[in-house]
Amino acid sequence: MIETKGGFLISQIKQVQGRIFDKLLQDAGIAEFNGAQGRILYVLWQEDDLPIVELSRRTGLAKTTLTSMLDRMEGQGHLARCYDPRDRRQIRIRLTESARALETKYRDVSDEMSRIFYRDFTDEEILALDAALAKVLHNLETV
Repeated sequence: MIETKGGFLISQIKQVQGRIFDKLLQDAGIAEFNGAQGRILYVLWQEDDLPIVELSRRTGLAKTTLTSMLDRMEGQGHLARCYDPRDRRQIRIRLTESARALETKYRDVSDEMSRIFYRDFTDEEILALDAALAKVLHNLETV
């Protein structure tokens, strides 16, 4: 196999992107959550009222990491844990009204991050990169 840098580059991109995203949140006056918590909120803005297991799958966060983040976010008033009425053993995560109110500001920051991320890319290059990264993610998830 040829020498590759994909994993290293993805790791660096994640670190740099996280710092930039947190700065954009700060510049936008969003102090209610950080970038990592934003991932959780983003998933819930797409589909609210998810079981913890599904939220873990969609965010890519380990259940133990997610649980501690959910504790903090619940304490901040961003979400609530609710028992599933069909199965009291299962806990579902729901957004609060205050978290729903943050969605527009977050999307503006997210759009700016995308502009930075894809600067000087053609539409075709964006689609190709997204497809390649989705393939890498799939490969990793099937191990």
